[in-house]
Amino acid sequence: MSTARINRLFLAGARAADGVEIVAVASRNPEQAARYASEQGIERAHGSYDALLADPDVAAVYIPLPNSLHIEWTVRALEAGKHVLCEKPLSRHADEVERAFDVAEREGRLLMEAFMYRHNPQTRRLSQLVTEGAVGTVRMIRAAFSFNVRPGDIRLRRALDGGALMDVGCYCVSGARLIAGEPARVTADQLVGGEGVDIAFTATMRFGDGVLAHFDGGLVLAERDELEVVGENGVLFLDDPWHCRTPLIELRREDGVQQIRTPVVDSYRLEAENFSASIRGEAQPLLGRADAVGQARAIEALYAAAESGRAVTL
Repeated sequence: MSTARINRLFLAGARAADGVEIVAVASRNPEQAARYASEQGIERAHGSYDALLADPDVAAVYIPLPNSLHIEWTVRALEAGKHVLCEKPLSRHADEVERAFDVAEREGRLLMEAFMYRHNPQTRRLSQLVTEGAVGTVRMIRAAFSFNVRPGDIRLRRALDGGALMDVGCYCVSGARLIAGEPARVTADQLVGGEGVDIAFTATMRFGDGVLAHFDGGLVLAERDELEVVGENGVLFLDDPWHCRTPLIELRREDGVQQIRTPVVDSYRLEAENFSASIRGEAQPLLGRADAVGQARAIEALYAAAESGRAVTL
């Protein structure tokens, strides 16, 4: 649904995925849809999103629209009988996410938030290492994700729910939640720019089991992407935690550094395969309602903390 730039990554993965066939693309501009379909070798083009939802040969839709449109078109797609894979973040409001999953359950359709990195072997191995006690009791998590966007980029538009937390910081929130669960208390600060969005965002999250997490994300900062899990006996460090293009986990302890490698696999392919297999009843969806609602609650609290200048308890 749309000819968004991120499609190039998703399409490459989906075409390599088992059980997935790309049959149609939609744009609000019929000429653009036709041109895109021709360029990408897609069978049919629809000149509106509604036309895509009316296509009986489409079983599921991938939604990479601007953040502000995620819930609207997710709900409309579900009500049209389609399964939905919606790009992250599904919403910055937990009640909207709850509503979307209510519709999915009512319609008997699958809804998944598209955090592709969660499907990668590197991420699974990180979780295993933490569970196995590779660094002892976890006490601290540090994450970062930033790069520079060009002036006029839609991620700088408040009306489209842009901003650093929504675009890149959400990965840091997701990574911390993966390791430590749901935050109990958050503090945050932001730099505002663009068309009224957070262009740089930093926060601390406290988790109920005594874990602290600090992260920062930015749309006007040098390119960075890191995740560090600090325990009482060691550190797990990932230099490419979100794209997973060069997966490598460093286990740093007093007796030295161990490099733990995982296969190089397209995260978008794995995401598409899990989504498709779950629709067919051959697998369980990796990401469901609980994770999506927890993510939205954390984002909602972080924005409230940044805007009020006060800690927010969840």
